[in-house]
Amino acid sequence: MDNLFSHITVTDIHQDLLRNIVALSESEDPFDDLSRNPEEWLLARQLESDTKPLPYQSHTPEIHRPFEDALWFKAINWPFKNRQASRFSDGSFGVWYGSDRLETSVHESAHHWVRGLLCDAGFEHEEVVIERTIYAVACDAVLLDFRHVAAHYPALLHTTDYTFTQSVGARIHREGHPGLLTLSARHLGGINYAILNPNVLSNPRLQSQLSYRLHGQLITIEQSPGAPCMEIAIDSFWS
Repeated sequence: MDNLFSHITVTDIHQDLLRNIVALSESEDPFDDLSRNPEEWLLARQLESDTKPLPYQSHTPEIHRPFEDALWFKAINWPFKNRQASRFSDGSFGVWYGSDRLETSVHESAHHWVRGLLCDAGFEHEEVVIERTIYAVACDAVLLDFRHVAAHYPALLHTTDYTFTQSVGARIHREGHPGLLTLSARHLGGINYAILNPNVLSNPRLQSQLSYRLHGQLITIEQSPGAPCMEIAIDSFWS
């Protein structure tokens, strides 16, 4: 562990990261009577979100508003208030995870959906559909960069055993670092960001909505009904 930290660098990040979360299902879209195009429904929902008055108006920046700001809570604050064990946390502190690219975000979330939810419920051989929402969130922070040491510390990218990475996260949390970036264990070439301090995140915006459909050995991802944009073979989840 000590040798690992002596070899890492830091990277100054000023960019949007993508946060991929489960969307609440809606029996009827409130804007579907205005257009037949689902992409225009998304634009209408975004406009409504941007123009609707907040139930609470604060004199502090958006990052400090209370939970009345639902967009902030869903896109940023939820993992810090609902702590759970993950790659870089044993569950005693919260970690916000984001990705640099949509493809990386989809691969990561699809893996956790199948391995962490459907398999536990015995539904991995059923046809199942889930809705996801993608948020763009600004990140401004100096982060510990683990990308160049992953080849020498393969436990950083282990697909099931988080013992080593949780010890890394525990030290980062104890010492007060805002977070880290590392290679994705699920998507070759992708980069994931683990943020431990919500104060370095701001300006959450609705980016897109996706549907994941598990059928047979494939997950088909759609940005609009009947228009697949990506497919993932689930046999890779067990390799």
